[in-house]
Amino acid sequence: MSITKTLHDLGQSLWLDNITREILDNGTLRRYIEELSVTGLTSNPTIFDEAIGNTAAYDAGIRQKAEAGLGGEDLFVELALEDLRRAADLFRPVFDRTRGIDGWVSMEVSPLLANDTKTTLEAALRIHKQANRPNLYVKIPGTPAGVPAIEAAIFAGVPVNVTLLFSCEQYQSIAEAYIRGIERRVAAGLDPKVNSVASLFVSRWDRAVAEKVPAELRNKLGIAIAGRTYRAHNELLAGKRWRDLEAAGARKQRMLWASTGTKDPKAPPGLYVEALAAPETIDTMPEKTLLAFAASGSVKSVMAKDGGDAEQVLGAFAKAGIDVGALGARLQLEGADSFVKSWTQLMKRIADKSRALAPS
Repeated sequence: MSITKTLHDLGQSLWLDNITREILDNGTLRRYIEELSVTGLTSNPTIFDEAIGNTAAYDAGIRQKAEAGLGGEDLFVELALEDLRRAADLFRPVFDRTRGIDGWVSMEVSPLLANDTKTTLEAALRIHKQANRPNLYVKIPGTPAGVPAIEAAIFAGVPVNVTLLFSCEQYQSIAEAYIRGIERRVAAGLDPKVNSVASLFVSRWDRAVAEKVPAELRNKLGIAIAGRTYRAHNELLAGKRWRDLEAAGARKQRMLWASTGTKDPKAPPGLYVEALAAPETIDTMPEKTLLAFAASGSVKSVMAKDGGDAEQVLGAFAKAGIDVGALGARLQLEGADSFVKSWTQLMKRIADKSRALAPS
C-alpha cells in the first residue's frame, strides 16, 4: 500500500496545491488521482501567475478571449475557470461518492478585495455562478473584512474555502462566521448543507522565526500552532451550538492544512505532512511535497485532538521572545500583500500577452 493511500485510509484528504493546463493535458493530474489518492486541489494567484507565465499553454486561450473583447480580471477568471472546470470534472466521481464532502477544487476572489466586504461577496457570488460546478469552492481570505463576507456567502449558499488563516484566533473568528451563516439559513428555512473548509497556513510560521529561536525550536512553531487550532476546532464541534446545527443537517467546516511544503532545506520534505495526519482533515500539498512524501514519507501517529504538547511548545517560543499573536496578525497581512503582488503581476502578464498575441 502506498503511503499516500495510508493517509487517505486514515480519513485525511490529500489535495494538490497546484493546477496548470499542462498537468490536465498530459494526464498527470489523472495519474495523481489514480495512483496517489489525490482527491482535490487548490489554486491561488501565485500558482496561476507561474502557470501562465512559464508556458505557452494559455496563449491560444488568451488570444481568443482578447479577440472576443475580454481583458484583465474578466479574461483571467474565465481562463482559470476553464482549467478548474476540467479539474472539477475529474474529481466529480469522488464528490459524488462522498456525497459532497470531498472532490473539490478552489478559485480565489481577487486579493485586491481583501479589505472590502461588499465587493468580496459580489465576486464570490459571480465566480460561483460562472464556474457552474457543484464542487468548486470560492476562496475568501479570513481577514477582518473577509469575516462578514464569509458569513454572507455561506448564507447565500456559496461553498467557501477560507484562506490566509495563520492563528487559532483567526480560525475561531471565521468558524463563528460559518456557524452564523448556517444558523441564518436554518432560521430562513433553507438547506443547511453548505460546505466550507478553513485553510490554516503552517510552514510560514517557521520561516518567519528561523533565525530568531534556538536550534531546538526550529521547524516546531507551525506544527504547534496547528495543534492549538486543531484542539479549538474539535472543541467547537463538541459544543451544543454545533451539535444542534449538525442534527438539523449541517456539515462541519473541515480543517485544511495549507503551506505544508518545508521551507527549510535541512528539514525532511514530509515534515508537516507527517505531523498533521488527522482524520476528517485535508492536507493540500505542493506537487514537489506530494511526490517526495509518496517516495519516502511515513505516518507514525495521528494528531492529538487535545493539541498534544502544542501549548508546551508555544510556551517555549514565548520564553524565546516570540509573540505569536502579533506574528500571526503580521503573517496574515504579509500573505494578503503577497497575493496582491502576484495578482498585479498576473494582470500585467495577461495584458502583455494579450497585446503580443493580437493579430498584426
